[in-house]
Amino acid sequence: MLILGSILGLLLAFYLLAKICEDYFVESLELIARRFRMPHDVAGATLMAVGSSAPELFTSLIAVHTIGAESIGVGTIVGSAIFNILVIVGGVALVATVRLDARPVVRDLGFYLASVLLLFWVFEDGVISKMEAITCLLLYVVYILFLVYWSRRFPFDGEDTFLADEAHQSATRHRSINQTVWMRAHEIFTTIADQGLHHAFLRLKRHPHRYPAVFTISIVYIAVLSWVLVQLSVVLAHELHVSEAIIALTVLAIGTSVPDMMASLIVSRKGKGGMAVSNAIGSNTFDILIGLGLPWSIYILWNDQPVTVATHDLLVSILLLGGSVVLLALIFVVRQFTIGWKAGILLLFIYAVYLLYAIFSASGVL
Repeated sequence: MLILGSILGLLLAFYLLAKICEDYFVESLELIARRFRMPHDVAGATLMAVGSSAPELFTSLIAVHTIGAESIGVGTIVGSAIFNILVIVGGVALVATVRLDARPVVRDLGFYLASVLLLFWVFEDGVISKMEAITCLLLYVVYILFLVYWSRRFPFDGEDTFLADEAHQSATRHRSINQTVWMRAHEIFTTIADQGLHHAFLRLKRHPHRYPAVFTISIVYIAVLSWVLVQLSVVLAHELHVSEAIIALTVLAIGTSVPDMMASLIVSRKGKGGMAVSNAIGSNTFDILIGLGLPWSIYILWNDQPVTVATHDLLVSILLLGGSVVLLALIFVVRQFTIGWKAGILLLFIYAVYLLYAIFSASGVL
């Protein structure tokens, strides 16, 4: 009975996280990016990456401060990264043939490979030091600075249109986004918030231009739901007599990544599969460097001691994470940055084998 309750609770938390991120967290980030006229690449690698990776980031942040659940955050990040590369990219390739622009793909794959190699180095002894955690953050800063340089050296084709739309259609779009964000957010809020916060939210509704407030409220919700995910994962792992890392690598990784997968498939059907592939690669870089580096840094600075991570159940997944980068690069090179249904089937097959391995390993068969 406790197992069933934990599973139902996880499904509900996944649903609420997806609704909050999709319906008004990402919308508020998009408007902030427009308001500050951020270059397309920089906005995508910072604000939009936060929006798409918020569940993984907060799950990692909560887990590292929860005794007995330290491996949940790492497992969720690593499992989500594997899911993004094999399932999202594979699913996009299966839906439609995707032709990619070689230059940004090589750029993003290069930084992604660097982040995976850094992860190998950090996990070598299972102890995360202050220097290792900060190195993760510094590499992401280098990535952002490189994107700024890149956007000036190779301007994004749609950037002028992006800014022109804001200038010519700001009033209409502003009203439309405000109505959508506040109506949907209000529905979620009234479901999971208490009466005191409900009145505060209604006061904010009278001032829809206050998107930082929407951003802050959504952060609170995501943090609370991430805490719920961590606690339910610990309970489920104990009831099934498996490690928390296995639950994180499979259940949490899939649950937090499915909304991104659905959005990517929709985008690919509209002929923008390249955007979905680039987002999958870019979000993995954010997940590894910020999703792990930031929680580790906060924990180490707050407790003045390193983070200890049990890497036994994560070793195979980390190896597959590195292998998936090499495989994807080989596919791009061989197919001249065009991927279709054959590549999609191969990537999905590899993930299915990995999932079966994780399940059988957890059950003691392997």
